[in-house]
Amino acid sequence: MPVLESHAPGTPSFVDLGSPDPDASAAFYGGLFGWAVTDDAAEEYGGYRMFLLDGHVVAGLGPQQNPGRPYWTTYVTVTSVDDAVDRVTAAGGSVLAPAIDVFDAGRMAVVADPEGTVFSVWEPRQSIGTEVVNEPGALTWNELTCRDPDGAKGFYAAVFGWTPNEVDSDGMPYVEWQLDGRPVGGMMPMVGDEWPGPDELPSHWMVYFAVDDTDAAAARCAELGGEVPVPPTDIPPGRFAVLTDPQGAVFSVIKMAVPLGAPS
Repeated sequence: MPVLESHAPGTPSFVDLGSPDPDASAAFYGGLFGWAVTDDAAEEYGGYRMFLLDGHVVAGLGPQQNPGRPYWTTYVTVTSVDDAVDRVTAAGGSVLAPAIDVFDAGRMAVVADPEGTVFSVWEPRQSIGTEVVNEPGALTWNELTCRDPDGAKGFYAAVFGWTPNEVDSDGMPYVEWQLDGRPVGGMMPMVGDEWPGPDELPSHWMVYFAVDDTDAAAARCAELGGEVPVPPTDIPPGRFAVLTDPQGAVFSVIKMAVPLGAPS
């Protein structure tokens, strides 16, 4: 599998999970994706560990810090976290955790867009973020699900330079975020009566992990104590399912019809 050495600024480059029971989460995702988890210096780093796929970093795991339901956080690589935070606030977003150095790994901040969608910005030093993408068991897509798509277009363009590319997804509106002409993520507007209200489903960044077999992954999730709120479904990019781990964190899996980065 190809191993990355860097992520271009403006690219979603890492995800991590804050869990109320990290050991249980490690067992669940190990059983689902075959991930191992580091345990060295866990106390020094506040219990924070890395998920590994074949020895390469694919995600992070730590004790839950936020109240309420646990969730996966998307990180976007930037050249300067401090400059990115300034752009976030200038564009109407907010800072939830100010910029800090994470030992020698990098510098980060936790921020939110004007609709309150939480994400993080990452300035790499020793750690680039995820070292493998678009392989089974690795991150393959990050998707903003929101109720104010027009506001999001302006915000993320100002912060990261993203260009929204409108596409049709089986009759549903969808936006592909592009950076320098290449896709870096997506946006699904929560428009229409079929979507739950904001109290039940707030705006969020959904993370997608690639799998070889979506149906098998969904069945395995249920066997491991998780749930399958959206069963395996065919969409233009491939076959996906929305899953929930036993602690309540939501994520998606997808078998791409054409792997990202491959010729169509």
